[in-house]
Amino acid sequence: MAVSVSFRTYLLEQLGQVRPVTCRPMFGGLCFFAEGRAFALVAGDTLYFKVDASNRQDFVAAGMGPFLPFGDPDKPMQYYQLPEDVLEDPDQLGPWMAKAIAVAANAARPKGKAKPKAGTAARQATRRK
Repeated sequence: MAVSVSFRTYLLEQLGQVRPVTCRPMFGGLCFFAEGRAFALVAGDTLYFKVDASNRQDFVAAGMGPFLPFGDPDKPMQYYQLPEDVLEDPDQLGPWMAKAIAVAANAARPKGKAKPKAGTAARQATRRK
């Protein structure tokens, strides 16, 4: 699903009011990044934010549904459509973006592994010698 240039520009402006973002084409749509994390995608002219158990209910409560790239409701992606009114208000958009970026950061971390403390790798290398 192609994304119109005008919608891409609009999204960069709206999201960029909250924090620096970049985007790049991916799978016929766009993927948006903040802090090095893929937190949003666009298919057609619809924006979706990354979700997990920590923020999915916000989208459900707003009546928004998941991204269904193959049309199968039994296989939704972990992205939900962002309400239009949220996109148009930077004060509302900020918390939604922060949650989606946090979800993306948590998804990138290997399951069951905490973030290593500073200097841990150096101490372990010293012990092995």
